Amino acid sequence: MSSETLFSKIIRREIPATIVYEDEDVLAFKDIAPQAPVHVLFIPKNEIIPTLDDLQPSQAHLIGKLALAAAEYARQEGFAQDGYRIVMNCREDAGQTVFHIHMHLLAGAALGHFGTPGH
Repeated sequence: MSSETLFSKIIRREIPATIVYEDEDVLAFKDIAPQAPVHVLFIPKNEIIPTLDDLQPSQAHLIGKLALAAAEYARQEGFAQDGYRIVMNCREDAGQTVFHIHMHLLAGAALGHFGTPGH
């Protein structure tokens, strides 16, 4: 897979995105097709890893950084107490469309339980 992704271009500010969080390792921006009132994508800035399945043990800390950034954003925006969901999709059947690992943060409404596959 190519090391160039849509997210790479967002990191370099070559295409616009509504950036809501950034630190040395993580960039977060609003999803252009939100699935909840709050839908933010958290991505690693310094490494392009196509899928969660491609993650190497030496890169495991990146997932922690994404999760910690998502939790910090939830607290900062005031919806942590009400609850939020973080999700990572791996490959097409799971809904992954950009092959640069990323974590979805969903919030702003009661999200309910996970449904049946295909629904």
